[in-house]
Amino acid sequence: MVALVICAALAGGARAQATGGLGLVVERADGALVVVDHTRREAIGRIEGLGDLSHASLVYSPDERFAYVFGRDGGLTKVDILARAVVGRVMQAGNSIGGAISDDGRYVAVSNYEPGGVRVFDADTLEMVADIPTGSKTVGLVDIPGTRFVFSLWDRGETWIADLSAETPEITRIAGMGANPYDALVTANGRTYIAGLFGADHLSALDLWQDDPRPRPILPGYADGREGLPVYKMPHLEGWALAGREFALPAMGQHEVLWVDARTLKETGRTPTHGQPVFAMARPDGRHVWVNFAHPKNDTIQVIDTLTKRVVHEFKPGPGVLHMEFTPRGHEVWLSVRDADKVMVYDTETFEKLGEIDARSPSGIFFTARAHRTGL
Repeated sequence: MVALVICAALAGGARAQATGGLGLVVERADGALVVVDHTRREAIGRIEGLGDLSHASLVYSPDERFAYVFGRDGGLTKVDILARAVVGRVMQAGNSIGGAISDDGRYVAVSNYEPGGVRVFDADTLEMVADIPTGSKTVGLVDIPGTRFVFSLWDRGETWIADLSAETPEITRIAGMGANPYDALVTANGRTYIAGLFGADHLSALDLWQDDPRPRPILPGYADGREGLPVYKMPHLEGWALAGREFALPAMGQHEVLWVDARTLKETGRTPTHGQPVFAMARPDGRHVWVNFAHPKNDTIQVIDTLTKRVVHEFKPGPGVLHMEFTPRGHEVWLSVRDADKVMVYDTETFEKLGEIDARSPSGIFFTARAHRTGL
């Protein structure tokens, strides 16, 4: 039967291609996506007409064929990466800041700055199935098991859990997270949710396996006695690192990566860095953490050894390194170098440059392997 389907597709002119080696690169200035094949290190197509992608992110359907793109202009766009085409688009808000897809692939949720709140859509039709007003900008939206979403409220210092497993969403509100949560992460098992706080000198964690989760401070007073530096770009906790038994977290307003025991949530060390970290991302095996930085030091990458917590390699790919993405087993890393209009590919063991791909003002890089990871 499979062979017959493939032959019929080829006879009809459609292109049969596996999706496991594919990915999308955001061209932020043009409202477009470049379709890439990371197994061949090449661009294979382009999709246009996605609106304002100046702070865009995306998630994949479980079968890796469709991507749901969250634009800064409030647009939610569904693209078919095999057909290289937009297949659905709704303007669901005035200003959006990311989204997530449920573990069963049925629902796509979007967090909004304007008008605030979270809106949930049918993944097939893009029809809205739930509108969750919060009276606040929402950030740090992630999926967790059980057809649930978790997100935080910038203006109210709360985290909410939305359960979409029944016909009517069930909302759990958790107060006391701290002032101005700006982003969050969740561990791959969906248990630990960590929110970064712009208005407090600590982070807050929730154990989502508990019946009544309560906020727990992490790294209290981590900048005590030191002047906070100007924040040119918010750290991105969704580019988080769990390296072995430790989290590596970018410090807010400091030139450091902070290390935290994933079991006890106690500090285990600090690594001085070249500048203010934006992403601190672990190679999939956890052996190294790769770090990029905010303006004006955003031409540099540092690689940290997770055993010694020391920088073992530093190089300058070019001006405006915005994002990193590892191949699924971590043998390569792809870097978007915005001001060079390039995506550059490096060997993660030797640090040798392996190739580059032209892209106009590239930012986010998203491989389809993300379809099978909670919180991404």
